Amino acid sequence: MSGLVLVTGGTGHVGSHAVVRLLADGYRVRATVRSPERQSDVWAFVAASGADPAGLEVVVADLSADDGWDAAMVGVRYVLHIASPLPAPVDDDEIIVRPAREGALRVLAAARQAGVARVVMTSSFVAVGYSATPRDEYTEEDWTDPADPNTAYTRSKVIAERAAWDFVRDGAPELTVINPVGILGPVLDAHVSVSVALVKAMLDGKVPAVPRMCFGLVDVRDLVDLHVRAMTHPRAPGERFLAVSGKFISMLELARILADNLGERAARVPTVELADDVVRAAAAHDPVMRAAASWLGRVPVVSNTKARTLLDWRPRDVETTIVDTAVSLLG
Repeated sequence: MSGLVLVTGGTGHVGSHAVVRLLADGYRVRATVRSPERQSDVWAFVAASGADPAGLEVVVADLSADDGWDAAMVGVRYVLHIASPLPAPVDDDEIIVRPAREGALRVLAAARQAGVARVVMTSSFVAVGYSATPRDEYTEEDWTDPADPNTAYTRSKVIAERAAWDFVRDGAPELTVINPVGILGPVLDAHVSVSVALVKAMLDGKVPAVPRMCFGLVDVRDLVDLHVRAMTHPRAPGERFLAVSGKFISMLELARILADNLGERAARVPTVELADDVVRAAAAHDPVMRAAASWLGRVPVVSNTKARTLLDWRPRDVETTIVDTAVSLLG
């Protein structure tokens, strides 16, 4: 392999796996972190993974500021733009949407200035499938309508991705966007993502019952594999790719997979679903339940055909991903 790859968000669940995978593939890697205090975290998980750190640099660059981005791009051939702005405690467009849009454009502008060949940007399924379609089926051709009554986070993903596509219409760099569903898979350090935190909460007995809702999953290792394929494949520029391992599963199915495979270690996972009217009642004062209420009974069909066909992507099955996630949490 040749070339220097910049990975933004090097301490995140996806970013950390991307750093390890690229080093294993022989790339030189420059990872960004938000603050100097997080630099040591990158070196720690790389050492623990057994990857060779010789080709690694760690630099500070925050999506909310211009400082550091021009320097981070020097000599870079490819960018995996995985970082997202820090989550906000309130559902406010000014606090969530604007930083997401500006952060994406900041990275793309610095990449253009430095002559980067291609940027692979991590967006989300929420930018694809959070507006209804007649049969609840979704491909890369679909877009969530930012005018629909979704959360500011959902709008931020749509608006940031739209802004990125508008930016590259004026020229370089090449852009590919990956739209993952819920991301599970082994953790590399003590920091857990929102999706992984759900599995941990189930194992810890903190989820006595679950809403009657379904969601899609993708293994972080497969998601990174899709990023790496998109980084170099000649047909990837200008394309979006949905990252989903297979059919959507219910929260109760997830719990049953944990129980069936982990025995006593999963003794505290939930075994019952909440009644729909209980979820709707709780939605009046609980943002998590409000989001769940809008998905009650839905079983979206989300296609990964494009990634399989165009990039020869072959994700793991959902059960393997769930079990591997749990095992990594349990130690």
